[in-house]
Amino acid sequence: MRRAGLIGAAVCSALAVAAPATAAPSARVAALQVALRSHGLYPGAIDGVAGPLTRNGVTTLQRRAGIVPDGGVGPATRRALGPLGAPLLGERELWVGLVGWDVSSLEFRLRRLGLRPGRVDGRFTAATGRALRSFQRGSGLRADGIVGRRTIRALAHAGNRAPAPVRIHRVRTGESFFSIAQHYRVSPWQLAMANELQLTDVIVPDQRLRLPAGARAATPGPAERSGSVRASLDHWSAMYGVDPKLARALAWMESGFQQDVVSSVGALGVMQLLPETWEWVDVILLGRRTPRTADGNVRAGVRYLRWQLDQFGGDRRLALAGWYQGARAVREIGLYEDTKEFVRIVLALYGTV
Repeated sequence: MRRAGLIGAAVCSALAVAAPATAAPSARVAALQVALRSHGLYPGAIDGVAGPLTRNGVTTLQRRAGIVPDGGVGPATRRALGPLGAPLLGERELWVGLVGWDVSSLEFRLRRLGLRPGRVDGRFTAATGRALRSFQRGSGLRADGIVGRRTIRALAHAGNRAPAPVRIHRVRTGESFFSIAQHYRVSPWQLAMANELQLTDVIVPDQRLRLPAGARAATPGPAERSGSVRASLDHWSAMYGVDPKLARALAWMESGFQQDVVSSVGALGVMQLLPETWEWVDVILLGRRTPRTADGNVRAGVRYLRWQLDQFGGDRRLALAGWYQGARAVREIGLYEDTKEFVRIVLALYGTV
């Protein structure tokens, strides 16, 4: 699950472009090149390398705008660049239709990862969205087509490490998405997304399934029993006025009632809460810190579900969409196809777990 809002990422206020042409490609330099090109000041390729053409474009812009032509790209220079000069990647959430420096940076990063976001031009198009969803699926994220905290984090990590080898599980007789997910301590939903399948699809013996990032075989040791998790879900549902069948369906969808599931971007436990969301629930909704246990996770998760229900007047479908996609994005954009599928499956699980 995710919480919509501004992305609390650290960003740089200035960018020097005096690097030699042999420097490693940079998404920020690529965004600068896109913005300069929109003013007719950069005739080269959008390659992310701060060479002479990039620097000449910056100093020419600065002279025209009455800025000291030092070749640095600070706030005044980015303002002179216009709509493609801001904001920096990480200062806001991104989705289809937005324009800006951050979109150029995103497009360049996706292209460097071998994806196809269309032209690197600072315009978040449907092609950008498709490439982003592909990246999110491959990173074990919910493919919502929105660049939020988790996607920013995953993009940063992807740029700093070699791709992890793909791990494969060969389906055995009697196995299901949920039993395989439980064995590897991953979310059933993440397992399905990693294979571009739906949780309601039939899997057959000898079928090969890609395992999402963070998958690891279960090892002997203390584990949270599903009966105690179910009891905790029922208890906190009663406390916060949530239908326990709905809470159980959501928890089963997220983790299969497993507390030791940790996603590739750090979502934790039974309800798959991001650490920052758990803190937000503690501070804003509960006014106290909950223990970092299965019961504490369930309490925070059920309280957050109550908040989503309140945001949408008790509408279960929209509350689940808000849980998955973010309440603000649901209001402003509507439901993405992946969101609709998530909601449909949770409601199909209603009363069965």
